[in-house]
Amino acid sequence: MDARDTEPRPSLVKDAELKKELDATLNARRELGPEYESALVDSFLEKVEQRVDGSVDRRVRRQLAEQQMVVARGGRPPQSGQESHFGERFGFAMISLILAIPLSAIGVVNAGYSGLLTTWLGIVAVNAVHAAHRWPWLRPRRSREDD
Repeated sequence: MDARDTEPRPSLVKDAELKKELDATLNARRELGPEYESALVDSFLEKVEQRVDGSVDRRVRRQLAEQQMVVARGGRPPQSGQESHFGERFGFAMISLILAIPLSAIGVVNAGYSGLLTTWLGIVAVNAVHAAHRWPWLRPRRSREDD
């Protein structure tokens, strides 16, 4: 058994930290009552957003470094094929669905069903804009002079 096998992986540690934050938020909600629910949910969502932003930043930096290494070695940067962006699309969709749950709750609590509808229209719009960059007919055309 290797020493690395006994140490917790960073992703598992982060998940445990996030679980502790969620438990603390739920306990605070029980103690403070429903009038503080919106502030507690906002605080927890901010922590989740920071965690997601950090993860995305690390992935982008890693990808840029890999592309720079390929170019520095005289190769061509990887083409943007569908299979190379599957993880990005899947991750974006999963994050949208995970954040949809508390956002839906906030929308319903603050504005009823119209808040829920507005929340989901926003989620659909964000996902549509993210997916739109994959549609070739929306990409700007390059002229021969650009080559």
